[in-house]
Amino acid sequence: MGNCCATPSTSDSENKKGKNKPNPFSGEYVAPKNTGYKSYVLENPTGHEIGQTYVLGKEMGRGEFGITYMCTDKVSGEVFACKSISKKKLRTRVDIEDVRREVEIMKHLPPHPNIVSLKDTYEDDGAVHLVMELCEGGELFDRIVARGHYTERAAAGVTRTIVEVIQMCHKNGVIHRDLKPENFLFANKKETSALKVIDFGLSVIFKPGERFDEIVGSPYYMAPEVLKRNYGPEVDVWSAGVILYILLCGVPPFWAETEQGVAQAILRSVVNFKRDPWPKVSDNAIDLVKKMLNPDPSARLTAQEVLDHPWIQNAKKAPNVSLGENVKARLKQFSFMNKLKKRALQVIAEHLSVEESAGIKQGFDLMDVNKQGKINIVELKAGLQKLGHHIPDADLQILMEAGDVDKDGYLNYAEFVAISVHLRKIGNDDHLKDAFEFFDINKNGYIEVEELRETLADEIESDSEEVIAAIIRDVDTDKDGRISYEEFEAMMKAGTDWRKASRQYSRERYNNLSLKLFKDGSLNVANEGQ
Repeated sequence: MGNCCATPSTSDSENKKGKNKPNPFSGEYVAPKNTGYKSYVLENPTGHEIGQTYVLGKEMGRGEFGITYMCTDKVSGEVFACKSISKKKLRTRVDIEDVRREVEIMKHLPPHPNIVSLKDTYEDDGAVHLVMELCEGGELFDRIVARGHYTERAAAGVTRTIVEVIQMCHKNGVIHRDLKPENFLFANKKETSALKVIDFGLSVIFKPGERFDEIVGSPYYMAPEVLKRNYGPEVDVWSAGVILYILLCGVPPFWAETEQGVAQAILRSVVNFKRDPWPKVSDNAIDLVKKMLNPDPSARLTAQEVLDHPWIQNAKKAPNVSLGENVKARLKQFSFMNKLKKRALQVIAEHLSVEESAGIKQGFDLMDVNKQGKINIVELKAGLQKLGHHIPDADLQILMEAGDVDKDGYLNYAEFVAISVHLRKIGNDDHLKDAFEFFDINKNGYIEVEELRETLADEIESDSEEVIAAIIRDVDTDKDGRISYEEFEAMMKAGTDWRKASRQYSRERYNNLSLKLFKDGSLNVANEGQ
């Protein structure tokens, strides 16, 4: 659960294993007596009382599952980051296993200068605390746009670092599955600072030849075979190829106004090399991008082959001519849009509460007319209609299949909880309205330039007026110079995984996407081209 807001996934086999284990955070669970501290999440935490070793300081970030603090070692005075994940927010067994797996992977990987290190783990009655290396140097794109001179040579150096991380992960049996610029931070403010990957929340351990079918990750960076639900470690190279494309021109290669449009663009895999600045980018750089974004994973370069590519091998000799102010401006705008969405997510996360799950057990009991402890699709449909959810049969089937983790044709209570949380979020946009109202300071129903400047003052530089204006232009579809709620909602839902609340939701959403793509022929065309 890197950054305390991303929700990872496991393979179906992992879901089945231990599927009958009690969920210590469900209303039905009775804790064992006389066990002292309840370390239900972590198998071998460093300790229970984090306060005995560390002092938690200022809040650095907030997500759906918890808060990231700056923390200081009481003895050495060394400063770290601590992700405190609320156990009350871990609503299902799957959520618990996700945290366990992230910790397992970070302990499994050997020390690497470009991977944030896990120092200690603690678990008390209320939270899981992950003490990690602190990265204070800012996000990748922020550092790039702050430089006065941005060149192909700089992009080559960044790409080499990213792919070296991928190579190390793959050699140690880990697929990252969520590589994106926001997951790379600089360790400190120095020009020579190391670039580090910070989030393994969606990562998974794999064996040679093993394939995965869970659709996880961030849409812009997702490989086509992920949408087709049959993939392996090659997906990380694709994601790095997308990042490289953005580094060289400032915009993603696969772009659309909706998630479905993004998915269609990825499946078609047509990459534009005609727009500025591509005519002045070296042939070697373009060749590498094309080979990393090969839609056929069997023909795509491996991490080692990327590192052996002439453009990477001769990174220090890559053209040192500026890629142009347009590229810097696009990167700045792309980074700012991410910050805008991130701030909105923080507001949404602050409004999520345990009480949102209230009534779920009552709803399950209402649907479970035969009192078997499980419900079938007929009972689900009837119950959802009683609760005010009128879902088409085709979508209901997709929802049922997504929730039915153990594939027995029924939803048990744990599976129903995940679906219920999802339905409450998509059926009620109150949280999104809360986020909109956070930006709408004067409460006139619109987000205006001055309000963006004020609400994001600590996220952006003082000279970012042109970027704010560009964001307004992008989001403001009716061109009245301000952002309405409808325009804000469209921005938040376009090409982003902002409401990914559970593995089941992620799978359902993209299953639904895949169904639509099959219907309009996009996925069939993509398959024929393989």
